[in-house]
Amino acid sequence: MKQINYVGLDEDEQGGLTHIGKIIRDGWLFGFIPETQTGAGWNQGQIQSLYEKVWAAWEPYAHLPSRLPPELQEKYMRIQNEALAKAKAKGWDPELEDDD
Repeated sequence: MKQINYVGLDEDEQGGLTHIGKIIRDGWLFGFIPETQTGAGWNQGQIQSLYEKVWAAWEPYAHLPSRLPPELQEKYMRIQNEALAKAKAKGWDPELEDDD
């Protein structure tokens, strides 16, 4: 079976607003990876490893941004707003299609 590596946030479908894109951005939020790391070239094991760290980091906050401490809330909002702006600039449309 051929291994498929992740293309990275910059090349991800839907402007990076995907499940893997969220894992990468949450990795930035909690400081597991630098904000310059897009995950380009990562294999499934690397993504899974980051996912497990991110999941554990969210647990004390019940996986809710509103429960983050103020400094993490600010960072979270900055990261999300930048991601939305980049995705929209690349043509991302928040409207769901019939097959979404």
